[in-house]
Amino acid sequence: METLRDVLDAAAAGVFPPADGGTTILPQPSPRDAGVLSFTGHAVVFTDEDPDWVRGTLRGTDCDALAAPMNPRFLAALLDRTGRHTETVDVLLVGGPLPGGPPPGLREIEDTGHPRIVYARRRRDDVRVWTADGGVLVLGRGVAGRLEVSVEVDEDARHRGLGRRLVTAARRLAAEPLWEQVSPGNARSLRAFQAAGYRPVGSEVLLQRKTPVCPSE
Repeated sequence: METLRDVLDAAAAGVFPPADGGTTILPQPSPRDAGVLSFTGHAVVFTDEDPDWVRGTLRGTDCDALAAPMNPRFLAALLDRTGRHTETVDVLLVGGPLPGGPPPGLREIEDTGHPRIVYARRRRDDVRVWTADGGVLVLGRGVAGRLEVSVEVDEDARHRGLGRRLVTAARRLAAEPLWEQVSPGNARSLRAFQAAGYRPVGSEVLLQRKTPVCPSE
């Protein structure tokens, strides 16, 4: 596998790197996206940093070698080296497309200042947005051009299965595998995605470029 997209496409098809305890180092798919993927028994670090530095830092991380790519000390060193920041280690899930069109009541919109959509546009390209009564569904091109989904359900619309219906609808809007990153502590969201047929394939840390701070006027 020569690119990160190759790795992702294979994982979506159920084919994973060998569970040999190794680490594959690949170039970043874009200046925006760097990070670490962890599959069963194998990790992928995608960065434009010197591979020798990456391997030496992994060897020097004081933990089980299998855990080193996701160890906080290694991640902190990688963040310092790249000058980037991160938010959390996410569970990475993928779901295949489903036949049929979007359900009634789902409406695509063009312009909105919803925080979920503003956030998506910082991290994804070609963002499209749909709304339903009490929820927002967002699709966009993220890491290595993969199609990513995110949803937001209003507080007063929760506990009614709307999140699961939205992420199921996303599979009907897609013509290719659909990816989602969920914080492990967000059990409600994890349950919704799994109930909608998405399956966990690994964990992921994204290293984001720091947004320049505008000077005070």
